[in-house]
Amino acid sequence: MPFSSKEKVIGTVEVYEHAPSSRSDIDFVSDQGSQGRILAERRLVRKLDMRFLPMVTLIYLMNHIDRSAITTARLKGLEDDLGLTDLQYNIILSVLYVTYSPSQIPSNMILNYVQRPSLYIGGCVIAWGVVSALTGVTHSFKEILICRLFLGIPEVKDSFLPLVDVNRVQAAFYPGTIYLLSSWYTKKELAFRSAILFSGLLISNAFGSLMAAGILGGMEGGAVTISVGFMSMWLLPDYPRNTRWMSPEESRLAQARLAEDAGEADKDNKEDSVLHGLKLALKDPRVYAFCLLNVAQALGLSFTNFFPTLTQTLGFSTTISLLLCAPPWILAAVLCLFNAWHADRTGERFFHVSGWWWAVMIGFTLALSTMNTAARYVSLFFMACGLVGSSITIVWLSNSIPRPPAKRAAAIGMVNGVGNLGSLIGSYTWKAIWGPEYHKSMFISLAALAVSTTVSFCIRQSLVRENKKLAANENANIDSARVEEAARLEGITYDQALKKRRGFRYLY
Repeated sequence: MPFSSKEKVIGTVEVYEHAPSSRSDIDFVSDQGSQGRILAERRLVRKLDMRFLPMVTLIYLMNHIDRSAITTARLKGLEDDLGLTDLQYNIILSVLYVTYSPSQIPSNMILNYVQRPSLYIGGCVIAWGVVSALTGVTHSFKEILICRLFLGIPEVKDSFLPLVDVNRVQAAFYPGTIYLLSSWYTKKELAFRSAILFSGLLISNAFGSLMAAGILGGMEGGAVTISVGFMSMWLLPDYPRNTRWMSPEESRLAQARLAEDAGEADKDNKEDSVLHGLKLALKDPRVYAFCLLNVAQALGLSFTNFFPTLTQTLGFSTTISLLLCAPPWILAAVLCLFNAWHADRTGERFFHVSGWWWAVMIGFTLALSTMNTAARYVSLFFMACGLVGSSITIVWLSNSIPRPPAKRAAAIGMVNGVGNLGSLIGSYTWKAIWGPEYHKSMFISLAALAVSTTVSFCIRQSLVRENKKLAANENANIDSARVEEAARLEGITYDQALKKRRGFRYLY
């Protein structure tokens, strides 16, 4: 099949821009089992891992520290300094999600549309770094409330100039990065890479506590975040078709890998506009199931926003309480990586996601049964481990909706955005008046995790049935245009590509 020097870009299509230099390049990519192809693929993945993953993990770490600094500031006297009531503190904590959640859907749709996601994500990182720096100059409930809502708000006594919504800025990052990861890694590589990203959150829970304890007090979070934003514009990739630091051969191999993984090219057809992708996502019942799962999961794990408060119930000083936050999250980060590695190795999803919620239930049960200091601290380790499986939730969604990319982008934005409603509700379930036992809070979280476990099991069973249908009718729901594009990218015949497409199965 002939190749032009530069393929036409169709809408938001991820179409190959670099032509192979010779027929040998075509044969090289199409020879999937050859030693040369295997070595080239390993080099490509290693290059991505070394350049892509450290950057997004660092960004996610800064993202979480900037967002959760208010929870550790509570132990340092935030409420007394600003004259806040318990209700006002909860409002400040939850108001972020009012705009953060709905903004994720359009943000991911924009990311699917733009040609340079590295610039889009990097610009958003710089923007939230600015608001992080501005938060430190607030002196009242009104000021900190608006600073949690808006970006670029200079303080002039009681006058404010709202410019851009901070939560719209941060809404771009996590679901956008998961979508970008899914544009580079195969379904059996994605969970571990997502876990590396998610481990940034877990480490930041420990890292943020150390900062609040004064160990790293000399660092100015906003300035660091802004610097990271500029770095990310250079280090992050765009798409396999147009990343500047990829050679033509690497670019073509990256596209061929994804086509082989799903049996279809990872590209939108002419009719797959951003809005069409949203419509497809809105019509898919599985997307709503993942939304419910994510809401229940976020509510069940909402204790993370109050983790320093829970360690304070152990009876130690503020500094010691903050230091005690670190070990549970460090353990969770290590387990997160192992869990994702094993999930990729086995292709299993349900137990690697929901099994860790049962660890939280054990932690809650232990904390409910005693006020013994040692026992309650052990319970915090079980609770922290509940987030180990969370890194795979959105990956499981991405595996379940592999094509078209426009639908995948909208679905990831929907599920992650709606899921944050659970965090919004969770902001009001850990009231200070329910402490230090927090029994009511734990019962609410236990119920939420029971719901999320049930929903995830239903999703698993639906995917089992879907795989049986695929096995019974291999010709069903095959998009010929994407199969043709997969054949073009891999340098094989249409019949060969169709055979690979018929071998596709969902992971559950």
